[in-house]
Amino acid sequence: MNQLLLPLLLMLVVAIPLVMGTRKQKKAAAAQQELLSSLAPGDRVMTTSGLYATVADASADTTIDLEIAEGVVTTWLRQAVREKVEPVVETDEDAADATDTDEVVEAPVVESKDDERVEEKSGAQIAPPLEHGKK
Repeated sequence: MNQLLLPLLLMLVVAIPLVMGTRKQKKAAAAQQELLSSLAPGDRVMTTSGLYATVADASADTTIDLEIAEGVVTTWLRQAVREKVEPVVETDEDAADATDTDEVVEAPVVESKDDERVEEKSGAQIAPPLEHGKK
């Protein structure tokens, strides 16, 4: 009897975490499947790559159309949706705080050789579009 007790205990120590881990995975998969089937137009979502978008069309079985910017709709696999997110609602307090802290930053002035005052452009500048494949 003592010879069978030790192997039986070792098997239980190994088997219990395996069973519990499998149950946890099944619950997570069921929750993800429920999320994917409940998506509707207008829902705000985040993809697995971290892109925030709004669901534009969810009528297809395997794909979903996401609006990533106004008028820009892209097609994604449903499995790429990670979670629903709540849309950011700006309150009156947030708007008041933003206007109180906004400061006007003037462009630095550079003296030219002709003693004329020239304002330097600050910030990002737009590069001309690349023309790939055209010669």
